[in-house]
Amino acid sequence: MNFIIYILKKLTYLTTVLIGIIILMFIIVQSIPGDPARAAAGPAASKERLIEIRKDLGLDLPVYIQVYRYFGRVINLDLGKSIRTKKDVWDELVLYLPASIELVVSAMFINIFVGVLIGIYSAVKPRKIIDKLSNLITILGMGLPIFWVGIISQLLFYNILDIFPYGGRLPAGVNPPQHQTGSYIIDSLLMWDLGLLSISLHHLILPAFIMSLPELAVTARIMRNSILNVLNKDYIITAKAKGLNQSRILFVHALKNAMMVPISLFGMQTGWILGGTLLVESVFSWGGLGSLAYNAIYKRDFPIIMGVTLVISLCFVLTNFSVEIIHKYIDKRLT
Repeated sequence: MNFIIYILKKLTYLTTVLIGIIILMFIIVQSIPGDPARAAAGPAASKERLIEIRKDLGLDLPVYIQVYRYFGRVINLDLGKSIRTKKDVWDELVLYLPASIELVVSAMFINIFVGVLIGIYSAVKPRKIIDKLSNLITILGMGLPIFWVGIISQLLFYNILDIFPYGGRLPAGVNPPQHQTGSYIIDSLLMWDLGLLSISLHHLILPAFIMSLPELAVTARIMRNSILNVLNKDYIITAKAKGLNQSRILFVHALKNAMMVPISLFGMQTGWILGGTLLVESVFSWGGLGSLAYNAIYKRDFPIIMGVTLVISLCFVLTNFSVEIIHKYIDKRLT
């Protein structure tokens, strides 16, 4: 019963946060320089035509009325129509979202798998070469702009070493797999096209790693500190005194408790990585929500901007909610 009450409280809190984000982003989007009516009508449109379009889009109404109407449409899963393409915003999001999910999931996999392994090794062998490299990765990952790192990685791994492709999800002239989920990796597997799967993975590795780099650095350091803290606990010292195998102490006794802190962080990291898609997808021409948002901002396509913001915010909220529930389930002592 307490667990259900905990879930209901979290849902109420996260719903309030989501509503606040939508209102704030609506006001920010409205403040972006440029006239969406002019973008829809074209540069040669008459003044009368602009007035008509503003009325059709509801831009002549006060902001609070526009927000109220927007919430009414969102509840009915109606995100409006793109000013630029005249297509439903929902259809545009469904078309571009799988590419971003594929990239974000891959980046989170790298973040969790590589970050946790580096953190464990750094804790077990402090001040060794891996620990020093981990410090270097932390400094670079947290200190350098991700778009700059992406550009430098293209110069290094494409222009100089010729290891990874410059960008895009597939090479020019290669047809994507039959659309089933929108993820080239999953669709290639469903078609059992191993050649196309290999090509898709080859194009995915570099942008996924660059996107994961800032969070990977954080995960490695937090994991290292968490394990070092657990290894100094009395029950670990007692286990060592009893002569238990070091690997058993680390992976059975220490790791379970040390993972509690990183698990709490994974939800926020997913949101941060998803929020960074705009820069990474633009650099690597990935064709996901980031590319859609970039074009929408350039074209003053406000319904698309709000739609992308809503999806990213919803993913952020739901991911954090899921992680908190998992955390609560694992550690019954949380209140």
